[in-house]
Amino acid sequence: MDTVNEKALLTLKEFSENLNIGHTKARELMTKTNNPYTVRIGNRLYANKTLLDMWLKSISGNKIR
Repeated sequence: MDTVNEKALLTLKEFSENLNIGHTKARELMTKTNNPYTVRIGNRLYANKTLLDMWLKSISGNKIR
């Protein structure tokens, strides 16, 4: 993390804004059990920012069919 104030966990809204996708698609991505970045605290879903960035880098070379 670059600064002390940078959040480690992103809310659903922050996650969707970060990826520039809608809330429905964001919730769909976060509820999939095979992703490494979702953190569930109670009924709330969060995305671990560090793991999300690593996951995005790992799939960035893959072509969409």
